[in-house]
Amino acid sequence: MAQILSPFSAARMPPQQVEAEVSLLGSILLDGAMMDKVADTLRAEDFYKNEHNTIYSAMISLFSKQKPIDILSVSDSLKEAKKLDDIGGHSYLASLINSVPTAGNAAYYAEIVRKKKILRELITVSQDISQLGYKEEGDVDELLDEAEKRIYNIAQKSLTKGFVPIAGILEQAWERIDNLHKDPSNSAIRGVPTGFRDLDHKLSGLQKSDLIVLAARPSLGKTALAMDIARHVALHENIPVGLFSLEMSKDQLIDRLIAAEAHVDLWKLRTGRLSSEGDDFDHIRDAFDKFSRAPLYIDDEASMNILQMRAKARRLQAERGLGLIIVDYLQLMAPKQHTDNMVQQITEISRSLKVLAKELNVPVLALSQLSRAIENRPNKRPQLSDLRDSGAIEQDADVVMFIHREDRVKENSDRPNQADILIEKHRNGPIGQVTLYFTPEKASFSPMERISE
Repeated sequence: MAQILSPFSAARMPPQQVEAEVSLLGSILLDGAMMDKVADTLRAEDFYKNEHNTIYSAMISLFSKQKPIDILSVSDSLKEAKKLDDIGGHSYLASLINSVPTAGNAAYYAEIVRKKKILRELITVSQDISQLGYKEEGDVDELLDEAEKRIYNIAQKSLTKGFVPIAGILEQAWERIDNLHKDPSNSAIRGVPTGFRDLDHKLSGLQKSDLIVLAARPSLGKTALAMDIARHVALHENIPVGLFSLEMSKDQLIDRLIAAEAHVDLWKLRTGRLSSEGDDFDHIRDAFDKFSRAPLYIDDEASMNILQMRAKARRLQAERGLGLIIVDYLQLMAPKQHTDNMVQQITEISRSLKVLAKELNVPVLALSQLSRAIENRPNKRPQLSDLRDSGAIEQDADVVMFIHREDRVKENSDRPNQADILIEKHRNGPIGQVTLYFTPEKASFSPMERISE
């Protein structure tokens, strides 16, 4: 029977192209200025041959000291470090120069060397993960997270981004400033728009890498507002949204989304009591058609921990793109390590969500409960100290918003269905208040000016 070779068998040569390494080093020896084109993307450890690693390290050392790079300076540097004989002596350096007719292709050779290194890193990581799996030690979720993190880190290192000429930036800046001047109503929306103009003007949209916390007591509209934002971002901005619903099922969320978009009564839709007369079903069909093309992705797994969420979010970003993550809601997430201390659990979850926002460079909108303490004091207006179970939420969040409904805490209120969105923390901007109108029949919010029209 023929022997089947393991992917990591010694009989297989690791990915490498020594000819590209030789050509690159020869190009730099011919023209030391080529280091300017490759030094920011290529490291000494990217070379497959140890001798080439040593030579490039000497070049990097000279480059960092702003000394000329040529066959004499590199030879002297290696001789001083007692490594000249290790790489084959002065004659080997001369052979590198003779291997290339021109220095102009250095960047091309560097890209080949870098890509081969990435392939070798993938093999190494795969071997490490395989060994961990065979040992059957540790938590499976932690192993999965470690595996995805290491693969993700390789992918991120493969993305290089250099300086951009200011002329190109100025052109874009002028266009943006000119558009803002022509249409002041659209000014300063630099993040992901929520669909609520006044809120967007306060926040400049939901910013990348920000953790935004939306908190309220139960049944005041946290999920409804989050669904309105998700609906706008996916349908009207065509920005991919990842929605983690730990409280409601995907069917319940779909009912809410359809009712809000079709402007029909949610309870009637759920119970099949919609009238056959009128145009309700036409609106529902239109809503179904819109959502069938929307980049909105729902995960309704209950009791998900941050490791699972991070892994799913990474995959979604890699496969479909990702512009916004919504978590409903924070206190229902499971901690990585079980403990009876709720404060420690929420602290871990809060900080992990902030890390997730930074890692994926997307805004994370996390819903949160408020403590019952708010119900035992005369002033029912929420404040930062009301965030349930942890002061870490306040610390980790870039933005903290509360939903306050006067008609729910005050008898005979003259503000029925009006909801104040209180921006009590805004790390990079002003705090303030925005008033929206809540329509219970649709479980949806609207701008106040739309209601008054």
